[in-house]
Amino acid sequence: MKIFLETERMILRQFTEKDAQNIFELDGDPEVMRFLTNGRGTSMDTIKDKILPHTFEFYENHDHFGYWAVDEKLSGKFIGWFLFRPDKEEPNNFDKIELGYRLKKSAWGKGFATEGSKVFLEKGFRNWKVNYIFAVTLLENIGSQRVMQKIGLNLEKEFIEPLELLPDFPSEEERKAVWYSQTRDEYLKL
Repeated sequence: MKIFLETERMILRQFTEKDAQNIFELDGDPEVMRFLTNGRGTSMDTIKDKILPHTFEFYENHDHFGYWAVDEKLSGKFIGWFLFRPDKEEPNNFDKIELGYRLKKSAWGKGFATEGSKVFLEKGFRNWKVNYIFAVTLLENIGSQRVMQKIGLNLEKEFIEPLELLPDFPSEEERKAVWYSQTRDEYLKL
């Protein structure tokens, strides 16, 4: 197991092939996927043929950016993942980084998303010299917005996600989203 970061209650590590079942179970919960696919799970073929190879590619090419499996220290159990990667629109811009997470329902409301996100902000701005970190969620996802606010991100804009990105949400109303962000200068002034 290659550990990437540790927090008080979590180990963030590289994914392995053995995590296919963990991802399948996580994505198989309709409530976890509610704001991503309208509750539809991810197939094992997609996980093995697309998601894990894409994840491993990040490890080969980047030291600090990618997708990180999360194990709870106390139980040793997989509880989800974090992403810390360049914007999909600008994959070679390492000054503009997206922060995201997906956690099992059993981990909701316990501060894991906030705890992990704070570590990524700290490392990103102080150690890895990232200049801009952002997070995006659907407008209806109040829980994720609260995490973004707790960690000090500021609402930058509301927008409508493209249908190609969220094909399970046919109406524009369902695809209303929010973009929260913080700059390195803003973070260091706190």
